[in-house]
Amino acid sequence: MRTTQRRSVIVSQLAEHGEVTISDLATTLDVSEMTIRRDLELLELEGIARRVRRGAISTVSRSHEPAFAIRATQATDEKRAIGRAAAELIEEGETAFVDVGTTTLELARNLAKRRRLTVVTSSIRVAAELGHSVEIRVIVTGGTLRHGELSLVGPSAEDPFAELNCDVAFLGVAGVDALKGLTEYNLDDTRIKRAALSSARRCIVLADRSKLGQVALASVAPLSAVDALVTDAGPDHATVAAATDMGIQVIRVDAATGTADGAV
Repeated sequence: MRTTQRRSVIVSQLAEHGEVTISDLATTLDVSEMTIRRDLELLELEGIARRVRRGAISTVSRSHEPAFAIRATQATDEKRAIGRAAAELIEEGETAFVDVGTTTLELARNLAKRRRLTVVTSSIRVAAELGHSVEIRVIVTGGTLRHGELSLVGPSAEDPFAELNCDVAFLGVAGVDALKGLTEYNLDDTRIKRAALSSARRCIVLADRSKLGQVALASVAPLSAVDALVTDAGPDHATVAAATDMGIQVIRVDAATGTADGAV
């Protein structure tokens, strides 16, 4: 297992359990305890963990948005597979809003190979990813820059959507829940997502299984507003089952094989 993959597993364990032990990680990852100690030392320097006797505890509150750098280490294979599958859902000549986030950034990397697309985004990272493609017209909203996220927020970022007509909005969210719908940590980003949804004919949500069943601070839209959900969660997941029952197209990806299948 590569170093980045190993640390991604550790970050996921911290996010799920709040704490980890050196001995358990060494056994699970089949490496020496000294290797785990070095991993934890680096994660502490990055502000992700705090080392304690025999292990480490998470320094990330579940009530607040984890930093982009932290999220970028989590479920990386799953996000790549979701990004590839989502890119197949847009047709040549269409206009798409591509949201901020680590999973939508994977979508942008796959769209860079496409032809005759217009992409609207409030993400500097997405714009930079697509900026080298002569076949894609990129429209960047105005607004105030959120440090770390490199997203644009505020009235200047919301107002352009009143004059834009998008074919599809690709959204990344903090939570997808059958009852609470789509939710997000940050109120400013939430308003951008709502504005983008109002300008689009269809909504496609990109969410790995860790987002399903979760509820964050601010409501973006009910689950019924979603036309398609791209996820690595299986059909037996409660949120996937609820979405399927509502007639939402569910595209399920397998990160190991890179394959995807959809059910209406």
